[in-house]
Amino acid sequence: MTTLIRPFHPSDIPDLYNICLKTGDNGNDASHLYEDRYLIGDFYAVPYAIYQPELTFVLVVDGRPVGYILAASDTPEFERWKSEEWFPPLREKYPKPDPDATDMRNNMLRDIHKLEFKPFDVPGYPAHLHIDILPQGQGGGWGLKLMQTLWDQLRSMDVPGVHLGVGKANENAVGFYRHIGFKLLTEHQWGYTLGKKL
Repeated sequence: MTTLIRPFHPSDIPDLYNICLKTGDNGNDASHLYEDRYLIGDFYAVPYAIYQPELTFVLVVDGRPVGYILAASDTPEFERWKSEEWFPPLREKYPKPDPDATDMRNNMLRDIHKLEFKPFDVPGYPAHLHIDILPQGQGGGWGLKLMQTLWDQLRSMDVPGVHLGVGKANENAVGFYRHIGFKLLTEHQWGYTLGKKL
């Protein structure tokens, strides 16, 4: 079995969608939660690869992508780009949210359809990341290797710190992030914002 990490290529986009969906329920398959199978990838994966492809890396096992790490080096600027460039076409693609629903799908739809822009900033930790790995790529330390690959790239861009969000229910991920040096920045009802200085 050959396992490696390589830079993102545009041909990886279908795999980004698939991996995002298959890990979108606190690390488990979220297919049952989304009638619109591309929504979660349109929100949490593909825009990063489009906006800043040099911060997207793919984990490949025997020639098949089974995981990724992706990031934006300047979170407020990325959020502005999403609001002004990425979301408008998605408003045509996806329905408006159920106003009374607070599940993850409807919260994403709510963000896509809202017209006002409010920058999200974590002082000292301007970058943020997402990492998702299918079961075939788990174990063997590849999650840490993906992180280190991204950290090196962010350091080369003089980025001082990176943050991420993780759900409280995803206990394995919370433990992994803390083990590799992420510190608690903010606790939310849904989970935690964790940060790491670079």
